[in-house]
Amino acid sequence: MLFTQIEFVVFFVALFIFLVAVRSHSLQKTALLIGSYYFYAYWDFRFLALVGGSTIIDYVLCRVMTSSENQKVRKTCLITSLIVNLGALAFFKYYGFFVGSMNELLEPLGWNLRSLSVILPVGISFYTFQTLSYTIDVYRGKLKPCTNFRDFALFVSFFPQLVAGPIVRASDFLYQLETPRKITTHRCFLGFRQFTSGLFKKVLIADNLALFVDEVFGNAGAFDCPTTWLAVSAYALQIYCDFSGYSDMAIGIAKSIGYDLPKNFNLPYIATRIDKFWHRWHISLSSWLRDYLYIPLGGNQKGAARTYINLMLTMVLGGLWHGAAWTFVAWGLLHGVALAITRYVVLKFDIDKKRIAAPLQVLGWAQTMVVVLVAWVLFRSADFTQATLMLRQMFWPDAGYHVMAPFPLFAIGLMAIGHILTAVGHEEWLELEYDRLRTPLALGTMILLVLVYYPQGFQPFVYFQFW
Repeated sequence: MLFTQIEFVVFFVALFIFLVAVRSHSLQKTALLIGSYYFYAYWDFRFLALVGGSTIIDYVLCRVMTSSENQKVRKTCLITSLIVNLGALAFFKYYGFFVGSMNELLEPLGWNLRSLSVILPVGISFYTFQTLSYTIDVYRGKLKPCTNFRDFALFVSFFPQLVAGPIVRASDFLYQLETPRKITTHRCFLGFRQFTSGLFKKVLIADNLALFVDEVFGNAGAFDCPTTWLAVSAYALQIYCDFSGYSDMAIGIAKSIGYDLPKNFNLPYIATRIDKFWHRWHISLSSWLRDYLYIPLGGNQKGAARTYINLMLTMVLGGLWHGAAWTFVAWGLLHGVALAITRYVVLKFDIDKKRIAAPLQVLGWAQTMVVVLVAWVLFRSADFTQATLMLRQMFWPDAGYHVMAPFPLFAIGLMAIGHILTAVGHEEWLELEYDRLRTPLALGTMILLVLVYYPQGFQPFVYFQFW
């Protein structure tokens, strides 16, 4: 069930009416839990056993962990949670990748590992990280364990962000379940506005950009240098509008029924350094990797060499989180190397304490975008052969077809205007306030454009492939 399908509209309207009609906070939470499980089961009811099992195990382990003063018991509970959750993630998401990679290495010896046809459960990458953050925070003493199983189950399965984020932490959500949520006209407006913005970005921009991007990447090497650069830039915009669009819709849906989810994107393409890019892109994931992987590895507290290794290892694992393919590993490694180089330069020249002139900021932005675009080639390509063909046409081009598609040029220009206005401090020009005449006109125009230019064929969200 996609946010862009009529089935979801019917589901949400029915649930919303029930939440408004019922005054009991307990019944509202029960309805949300049932609705969330229905939403998840709509993809495949067999997946309920997995998310339900993960919920029960982590709930019980954290209760045992906090009821015992024995450090060995506490650590055993934590390790058990890590093994169960990461083990399930590794099996369902990486078993085929591991077997395929090993078979390539063992082929000269005539050996062959048995492969299995494993269905990837919906949202497993997202809710696994979500429950792990809860268990780790309880173990560290930063969070008290949830004593209400229904509330914990709702935290794990809350439908707006269940299948593609944002990755919500228990400390940001569980407290919202303690008091009744107010469904007000103003919150509904804010939720509708954000949902409409996300729908516009996903359907009108991302889905229509996909037509051009798929054509060029599907015939890698056949198009000339300018066309290839345009396609890569279009993909950068496509994945941003697709994923931030989903996040906006999820946040808007939650807001309309009284819940607040964390911001997941903050105009990443205005970043003037690669580390600042990661402060703005998929914020819930990048902060998760920082707090639960980079810092436990030692962060920047064990010397310069170890810091750079920790950065690269964190980003490589972050790349692998996105998908079971070596191209994702290479994407993560490239970002890790770029982060390490950036950190070295920033520290060596004490850049954070200096005021950077505008021309140097523009140069930094250009360098950052080149790294990001090259990395997106690895991210989007099906294999290294396709990536190599695309990169060759970008930097060592041969002759090829020249196509300057109008819609990608228009979309990139439109998004650039929005980013520039924000960068120079005029983001208020883009705001759609509750009491302004332009607000209903703008929202109505967005919806009309979505209906008129809705692309033919099924267009899933890009990040659904990273479940």
